[in-house]
Amino acid sequence: MAMVGRARGSAPTAAGPAATGLRVLSMFLGVFLIFEGLGKIAWLTDSGPLAGALQGWLKDAPPTARWYLETFAIPGVPMFARLVPLGELLGGAALLAGFWTRLAAVAVFLMVLNFHVASGAIFQYRFLTNGFGLPVLGGLLALAIGGLRLPWSIRN
Repeated sequence: MAMVGRARGSAPTAAGPAATGLRVLSMFLGVFLIFEGLGKIAWLTDSGPLAGALQGWLKDAPPTARWYLETFAIPGVPMFARLVPLGELLGGAALLAGFWTRLAAVAVFLMVLNFHVASGAIFQYRFLTNGFGLPVLGGLLALAIGGLRLPWSIRN
């Protein structure tokens, strides 16, 4: 892989259309996550909306999602109500800036996967056509695998 010139003491930057494409993907997913996090800012002081959503999902949850909701998600509402908005905001900012892209992508991938398991969406056919499903998970996984030393990144 070709490398772009670098400033003294900085890491080399991957060049080429693949690296540029991953960097653009990182920026778009970062903006998406920041706005998702902003929409959940109220959760920092009131976990009620999250608790209500989880209880709503529980009504029609398939067995695996029901177990997950009852065992982890619902008992953890006070913690998750704070972690989710902060994780989306910080993960989105990291992806947008290109700071620790691979680590941020893994962390956000796990958060998004958690959401899809808890909601039961991942166990339904419509998950395959849901814009919040495979495109987001696939993009994050691509960044987790190949998001090292991308152009226009703060770490470079």
